[in-house]
Amino acid sequence: MIIEVEGDIVLTSAQVIAHGVAPNDPMNQGLALALHERYPAMHKDFHHWCHTTHPKTGDAWVWGGADGVRIVNLLTQEGGYGADKKPGKATEVNVNHSLRALKKIIQKEEFSSVALPKLATGVGGLDWGQVYPLIKSQLGELDIPVYLYVVFKAGEKANEKHT
Repeated sequence: MIIEVEGDIVLTSAQVIAHGVAPNDPMNQGLALALHERYPAMHKDFHHWCHTTHPKTGDAWVWGGADGVRIVNLLTQEGGYGADKKPGKATEVNVNHSLRALKKIIQKEEFSSVALPKLATGVGGLDWGQVYPLIKSQLGELDIPVYLYVVFKAGEKANEKHT
């Protein structure tokens, strides 16, 4: 079930945070930067994974921290390789494939809740009107809360209660 909330996703009580990145992303902007700063080991492990597997856009990778935190890196954006390692823009196809991969991960790992930002609409460059239907289509039928952070409020914990 999708529950729209307002607040700061890094303060979520959800078991998992999912966010969009490019393969080998430097994670120096937006939510990726906030997660990189909060979980530097995740950033290091992500780069190791990228260098050893050369993932394609549309893939997803789960990271688990020592304190029980789980981050799912959704490869929604092109780029991330080459001299400048600058992430490119997201595409609807990549977002849809990443969300499908996220759904499989959620079901396999039996996650109890997930927090998701307005995926691929910041650095990724997509319009929310393109992305929201994809999220609804891929994750809307799940039996767990999917907290969709539709308004960012820095430092404010969202009301993640549901019925």
